[in-house]
Amino acid sequence: MSPLVSPLEQIRLEWGGHDDLWVFAYASLIWRPEMEVTEQRLARVHGWHRALAMWSRINRGTPERPGLVFALLGGGSCQGLVLRVPRDHANAALEMLWSREMPMKVYTPRWLMCQTAQGPVKALGFTLPKSSPSHTGKLSPAQYRDIFSHTDGGRYGNTLDYARQTQLALQALGIQDQALNALLAFAPAPQA
Repeated sequence: MSPLVSPLEQIRLEWGGHDDLWVFAYASLIWRPEMEVTEQRLARVHGWHRALAMWSRINRGTPERPGLVFALLGGGSCQGLVLRVPRDHANAALEMLWSREMPMKVYTPRWLMCQTAQGPVKALGFTLPKSSPSHTGKLSPAQYRDIFSHTDGGRYGNTLDYARQTQLALQALGIQDQALNALLAFAPAPQA
């Protein structure tokens, strides 16, 4: 990538604007896409896995008390959705995605080859290098319990609500994320 071209402009150049835009959704984009979507397909990406392993100081926490968000980390595979955005709405969708996913410019946006029942789809995904300062590394059960107990959050709420909503959305699609299920075992019981 040229240092004179922003990551958003690079993605626009690579997309080209001639076809519809596909986006890989693996967490909140599944249950709150906030963009015009004309089709969605179950998809699997190889070489990346969903992990609740990225510090969030805006969307799910604050600078003083960071929360966590999901990221795609290298290795394994991840089930989610590919979302088809009509070409005429793609630039607006990209602007929204950058505002939502890239406020701290932490993710590395990249094109991922997603396997679907209808064939492969090249989709935009948001990945995180393990070398990033926003990558949590391995957290202990006590650390997850502490983060899940934060009732305050960032501009989109707290980590626990986000993780539970993602779990419910995945289950509704028939996707069982064993790592997420295990993490939520550390969470306080839902309030009645």
